[in-house]
Amino acid sequence: MRVAGQERQAGGTPRAALVDLLAGNRRFVSGQPMHGHDVTAAAAASGDQQPYAVVLGCIDSRVPLEAIFDQTFGAICVIRTGGHVLDRAVCGSIEYVVGQLGVPLVMVLGHERCGAVGATVDALRTGERPGGSLAHLVDEIAPAVTEVGLDDPAVHPLAIRRHVRRTVHTLRADDLLAEPVAAGRVAVVGGLYDLSTGEVALLDVPDAGPAQA
Repeated sequence: MRVAGQERQAGGTPRAALVDLLAGNRRFVSGQPMHGHDVTAAAAASGDQQPYAVVLGCIDSRVPLEAIFDQTFGAICVIRTGGHVLDRAVCGSIEYVVGQLGVPLVMVLGHERCGAVGATVDALRTGERPGGSLAHLVDEIAPAVTEVGLDDPAVHPLAIRRHVRRTVHTLRADDLLAEPVAAGRVAVVGGLYDLSTGEVALLDVPDAGPAQA
């Protein structure tokens, strides 16, 4: 069953899925959404889910993923963790969506001024590792910060981008994703959300890249 306004479904190509996802972001930025905040409870119960993408993003309340891609109910699967950090539950969820629902596109979406990355920069500079499970987020983001270098004046924005790319590369090498990615049936791409403009820019895409819509 096709959800009203949804142009792609699970089982399509990664290229087409990415084109549609970015087209939704352009509608959001232009202030002409097809869905956005105008979705209704009736739409939620309108039929089976047939997602064409899964988006892994941050928990930041300024980055509501369905809204910034202008997607309606049933169109995309959304996973959110602090700094889009991976763990077994996240990887298992993505494996399920790709393997069982036939979703051809995985997007890892970072955003400007990410607090989780900022906290990691601060922790590495002060040498004070946070307690509790917050330490896990810092540990997972720290390699991106270290690769950029704490002495770099732009360490925060550069580490955000590096962390997105590292997450993308980790997912492409995942045991259950590597084969469909290598075969071209699934694409894992990285993006960055600009809090000031609402635009999503691609950071890491397969060599072929998306078609222009």
